[in-house]
Amino acid sequence: MELSKSVASIIAHVGGKENIVNVWHCMTRLRFELVDYDKADMEALKAIPDVIGVQFAKGQVQIVIGTTVEKFYTEAMKQLGLDAAKEADKAPADEPSGEKKGLVSQFMDLMSGIFGPIVPAIAGAGMIKGLMTGLVALNVISNTTDTYLIIDMLASGVFNFLPFLVAASEAKKLKTNQYLAIALATVIMYPTMVNAAAAGEISNFYLFGMIPVPVFNYSSSVIPIFFGVLLMSYVHRWVDRIIPSAAKTVIVPTLTLFISGILTLTVVGPIGIYLGRGLASVVNTVYDISPVLCGVFFGAIRPVSILVGMHHAMTPIAMENFASQGWDMLMPMMFVANLSIVGAAAGCYFKANSKSEKTVIGGAVLSGFLGITEPALFGVLTKYKMAFVAATVGSVVGSAFISFFGVRLYGYITSSVFSIPAYIGPYFPFAVLGWIITLAVSFSLSYLLVVKMNRSSELSN
Repeated sequence: MELSKSVASIIAHVGGKENIVNVWHCMTRLRFELVDYDKADMEALKAIPDVIGVQFAKGQVQIVIGTTVEKFYTEAMKQLGLDAAKEADKAPADEPSGEKKGLVSQFMDLMSGIFGPIVPAIAGAGMIKGLMTGLVALNVISNTTDTYLIIDMLASGVFNFLPFLVAASEAKKLKTNQYLAIALATVIMYPTMVNAAAAGEISNFYLFGMIPVPVFNYSSSVIPIFFGVLLMSYVHRWVDRIIPSAAKTVIVPTLTLFISGILTLTVVGPIGIYLGRGLASVVNTVYDISPVLCGVFFGAIRPVSILVGMHHAMTPIAMENFASQGWDMLMPMMFVANLSIVGAAAGCYFKANSKSEKTVIGGAVLSGFLGITEPALFGVLTKYKMAFVAATVGSVVGSAFISFFGVRLYGYITSSVFSIPAYIGPYFPFAVLGWIITLAVSFSLSYLLVVKMNRSSELSN
């Protein structure tokens, strides 16, 4: 179907332009916040040819499009008469009528709205970093050459200055001023702070000679700027409300940046640092006590978290692990979960009764190997429910296995076959065994539960 017609159908079936409060996208999904969710015709949305899947989760109607979602978003904004840049400067929308979302739902909604849009930048940089790590491990290139150092700048720059990306994305999600949010990121990333933290000679600066400003290296951090921009959105609204219109242009940004900057440096930023370390410490403590238990838990929740669009909730913890200890054990589990979904979808291939359905499953499997699992989840596993069970079991078994042997990554990278070079090193054999076990378990169980048992049921009838 033509793009404009598909988008027009989507808008019509979510209740029309007047029913849409907000629309945004992640890597594969259009996400709608609506005034009245009862007006959304889920079955009609599923029937649109370009739509892979539809679900209601976290107070959103999520429409799975695939890797072309940005084109759909751009066309949707055009048809809705909205400008993304201008929308980012508006005050946050009022809570839509109807039942209010819970705090957990709001938090997950915010996480997906922030990290979804910046994942391409992180994934691209992570892929370069992973490939270079693999080449160094294979002695193809030395990490002391100018070539390596230049390419490493391409890969590491995104992660070093991650607070800027988070600030811009969060401001857009909160509909506050993006440039003030970026300015706030410059405050905590200014060389005076970064260099003092690197030198390690002082623990505090003192504002007005008496207010301590803790010294931390905020490079690669996520949680401090997250809370900083959240605070800034409220400060900006408050200042904008009390300042007369004639003075808004200069006074509002001045007061917003001054108040938010001081509070972020003295209170919010340090709290964010300690909270991030605390979250990572909890996960690492569980991992230290029982790597297998940790693998079972994360392996079990990962497939369902992708299904409901909550998978970005793990990203801050993984990023904190990379920033604080230089490695992370969650990213390998994410790759295992993706492979389990691929294996389970592949098992369903032998259940397909038509050439078109086999083509859909084949495309979903290929897409899953490339790191995009939504086609397999929504196009295959939601149809064959027992295959989703098989994917979850495969994820649990594979994650427990690689956790037991301590498989880890030393930099953020997308969970796809292209990430394999990043695993080359002491844990590589265990990683490969884990991937094989995951694919074997999920494929075998899916084939058994969806194909074999179904055929036995048909014969008995």
